[in-house]
Amino acid sequence: MPIGNPLSNMPELPEVETYRRYLEASSMNQPIAEFTCEDPRKLLLNDYDEMRQILRGAQFIETYRVGKHLFIKTDKTSWVYMHFGMTGDLHYFSEHEEPPRHARMIFYFTNGFRLGFICPRKFERIGLVDDPTEFLKKKGIAPDVLLISMEAFSKNLKRKKSAIKSVLLNQTVVAGLGNWLVDDVLYRSRVHPETLASDMTKGDIAAIHAAMRYIVQTTIDAEANYDLLPDDFILHARGWGKPQFSGKCPCGKEAITMIRVGGRATYFCQNRQKLKQK
Repeated sequence: MPIGNPLSNMPELPEVETYRRYLEASSMNQPIAEFTCEDPRKLLLNDYDEMRQILRGAQFIETYRVGKHLFIKTDKTSWVYMHFGMTGDLHYFSEHEEPPRHARMIFYFTNGFRLGFICPRKFERIGLVDDPTEFLKKKGIAPDVLLISMEAFSKNLKRKKSAIKSVLLNQTVVAGLGNWLVDDVLYRSRVHPETLASDMTKGDIAAIHAAMRYIVQTTIDAEANYDLLPDDFILHARGWGKPQFSGKCPCGKEAITMIRVGGRATYFCQNRQKLKQK
């Protein structure tokens, strides 16, 4: 079965890390006989024939993830870049099985197994890159949420004068935080989502830095299974994982509040996350 979480609107960092581990467990060190793509113009970042020529006979030997960007090194020095868009997933299957639905890109291995890249809505992308670091630098992608230092995070944050909810979603500030993750980070750090990033105190920034690592790592450890996340995650108020918390704040003192910040649905607790008055 595909490994994506059906409750989430799109693969977030914990899902992509789960995909990375799944790929490492299933698809490494197996020569690629063929690569196919049913809509090259839309789904590929490189010329289709060139990709097929480079990938034939190559093997995956290493993986690397920054935020929601996944890179797989081949023994031909090129890296395969995968971005999972809004609905991407991976599925490793035998030649004796029917390809999964929407497996629009498939790596065929010489051992008779295949790796399908599932692209229901065609927002997903695959390409070849020479250097992941340079690729991300050109895109302006900040360090990964689990690796960014307090100093770099604080510096990136203080440059922005927008609401902290929107700023944390900006991948040039920190890589890998998606919508629900940011809500849980702000809930845990007791920061109102409309607080201006430029108004953050050192204490606020330290709390957010610690919270984002905790929220992301805990979700990775749960293999992006929301049922296994602690009761004090505010995502349960969305009805994800533990429906008994739907609409209720884990603190037990307030119904959860939903507003829009920067056009994004934002869940927070008015009891824990008060907007500071200047």
